[in-house]
Amino acid sequence: MDRKLFCCFCRAPKPPIVEVVSWRQSLKKLLESKRQLAFREFLKTEYSEENILFWLACEEYKTITSNTEMAEAAKRIYREFVQVDAPRQINIDCETRREITNGVSQPTLSCFDKAQRVIYKLMKKDCYPRFLKSKIYQALLEPSEAS
Repeated sequence: MDRKLFCCFCRAPKPPIVEVVSWRQSLKKLLESKRQLAFREFLKTEYSEENILFWLACEEYKTITSNTEMAEAAKRIYREFVQVDAPRQINIDCETRREITNGVSQPTLSCFDKAQRVIYKLMKKDCYPRFLKSKIYQALLEPSEAS
C-alpha cells in the first residue's frame, strides 16, 4: 500500500484532491466536509483543537429532539468547553460565558449559538488562513500514487 494514499499527519485516507481544493473556498466548505480531520490535526499543532471540537459538539447538539438528551448534552458541553477551568475551555468573552452558565440548567437548542459564532469567527480569521498555508494542507494537495 502506497503511503501517499494516506495523510502523512493523521494516517487517515487522503481525501480526493478536488475536495481538498474546495476547502480553499471557505471555512464553511471545510467544516461541511466529513473529512476535516486534517484541519483538526492542524488545530492540535496550534493547541486550539477545542475550537473545532466545540463547534462540532454544537452542530450535533442542534439535532437533539429529546429534552432529556438536550439537558444532558448541554451539561456535557458546558463542563467540557465552557465552564472556567474546563478541560478544553474555549476562548469566549465573560458575558457569553455567563449567559451560557445561566441558561444551561434549562437549555434551549440555541443556548450555545452565540459562543459557536464567536468560535467560528475565531477559526475563520485566525486558524483557517494558517491551515491553508500549513504543511498539513499542502501535503494533501500532493497527487496520490497508486501502487
